[in-house]
Amino acid sequence: MSGQAPDRTNDPGNAALLRQRALSRWDNEGGAGSDGPQTEPDQPSGPIPMPANDAAEVAALHVRMIALENLVIALLATASERQIRQAHEMARAILPRPGATPHPLTTHASAHMTSLIERAVRFSNIPP
Repeated sequence: MSGQAPDRTNDPGNAALLRQRALSRWDNEGGAGSDGPQTEPDQPSGPIPMPANDAAEVAALHVRMIALENLVIALLATASERQIRQAHEMARAILPRPGATPHPLTTHASAHMTSLIERAVRFSNIPP
């Protein structure tokens, strides 16, 4: 024996615990409670000022986005039909509610999600 503790990352019980810990940190990010993130009363409710990004930072973000999109396509290509339907439902869910003014970024995001799903289906055995 080497004296090291056994690796428990593949243990299903431990994986569930690790996932729960990660999700609880995510849920609590920014002081979120059971009813969502809380804002400080003295903080402005307007847009948060963002520092300007130089061309290198924007290019790095672009590369990361391309990598993430391709990773999502690869994962969706192995998804079940039920998961593909859920992804389509999510894309439809971010469209504006009936009677609401459509925001171009929201509409574009929904169309882009649908495009990613359709690209993934081309690599899978799931009928379109």
